[in-house]
Amino acid sequence: MNRIDGTKAKMREFVAASIFTGIIFLLAFTPFGFINLVVIKGTVIHIPVIVGSITLGPYWGAFLGAMFGVTSLIINSTAPSLLSFAFSPLISPPGASHGSLWALVVCFVPRILVGVTPWCAYRLLQKVSLFKEKRLVSLFVSGIVGSATNTLLVMHIIYFVFKDSYALARNVASEAVYALVKGVIIANGIPEALLAGVLTSFICKAIETYRKGRN
Repeated sequence: MNRIDGTKAKMREFVAASIFTGIIFLLAFTPFGFINLVVIKGTVIHIPVIVGSITLGPYWGAFLGAMFGVTSLIINSTAPSLLSFAFSPLISPPGASHGSLWALVVCFVPRILVGVTPWCAYRLLQKVSLFKEKRLVSLFVSGIVGSATNTLLVMHIIYFVFKDSYALARNVASEAVYALVKGVIIANGIPEALLAGVLTSFICKAIETYRKGRN
């Protein structure tokens, strides 16, 4: 690849990352970011991060994950809900006089890793002969990995850092907090992960087809 081709490739990556960023903000600040799964509402805001990770690589994926974290910080700071103290240092937990900087860890670290783990999973699966010719399966699993990264890390960091505040917010005993955490993981995390797997498979396949057509 010569210098001009390299510059064009970087420009295409920048444009694609900008589009993904726009989609993340669109989904975050409109009802389009949520899909009714009958029992619960599943979020799809992390889908552009996962797709960006697989198609653009882990560096752009981490950037998109950080943008996901920014939207979460803004939403929880400007329109706080019951557990917003776990996502914004500007919101005080129950029983506290000020917010915690640990909220930034909850808000950003899992989301940044959502932009890394799908790429790692996809590359690893493509090296396994069983999955090498089954790219849709690899994409499906990678989508699940990305979604699970978000749910598992967010809920477990909240548990270890904000256990007592979480108990006060939900009006339960501290001993019951992990049961609530597991309930969220099962009720929200599993449907979201399956949805992420399906959407990631079809979106990445469509992008791949488009790229082949251009080439």
